Amino acid sequence: MSILRRRGLLLSAAGLGLAALSRPSFAQAPTPPSGPFTLPQLGYGFDKNEAAIDARTMELHWRFHHQAYVNGLNAAVAGQDALARLPLDELVMQVSQAPEALRTRLRNFGGGHANHTMFWEIMGGAGGEPTGPLKAAIDRDLGGFGDFKNRFNAAAMGVFGSGWAFVTVTREGRLALTTKPNQDSPLMDGQRALMGNDVWEHAYYLRYQNRRNEYVGKWWDVLDWAKIGARYQAATAGTLKV
Repeated sequence: MSILRRRGLLLSAAGLGLAALSRPSFAQAPTPPSGPFTLPQLGYGFDKNEAAIDARTMELHWRFHHQAYVNGLNAAVAGQDALARLPLDELVMQVSQAPEALRTRLRNFGGGHANHTMFWEIMGGAGGEPTGPLKAAIDRDLGGFGDFKNRFNAAAMGVFGSGWAFVTVTREGRLALTTKPNQDSPLMDGQRALMGNDVWEHAYYLRYQNRRNEYVGKWWDVLDWAKIGARYQAATAGTLKV
């Protein structure tokens, strides 16, 4: 083989390799496995949260990241009829009782599905402050809205690497702040999440790069306090799921 021909083949191979590396990973995603869990609808356009999160990030986060958690969860419960019949909240709450070989996948994919389902629900609003029983609970348990907001932001900034900051709520309506790594959910501790912010880098990197503090600060501008208030009422009625 001539030197020129060999060089051409090497360059062609290198070009194909670079092209493969440059494709987004979701382009090679397998066909989603069927199963009991589905990607929830957003209920608003990708640009609804532009005050804090750009439309492209919203689309990628919902369409590909969240869908991957749904796919992984359906794959994990395939052939596990008892687990597949459980509602999502009960499945996540029972992760530690699942077969040991499945626990990591159920924790990651089940927790990711539950966390993101909550996340989309509480956004799409215009920010502001809570009212009614939720405001009273924040005043009572979290020191008032201003102090609560500061403490929540500090918790979100204190998450090392990937994870979430949450407000949990009891059946009695008591509120508390907590953080979780990766896709762990308060459900795994028998708690319900009233609200939470995703501080994985994929949630904000296109607009903010490594400036998590800016994202955390702007996120409040797209919260829908009517929906969060409805979640609070559901929690006290015992009907809040994820």
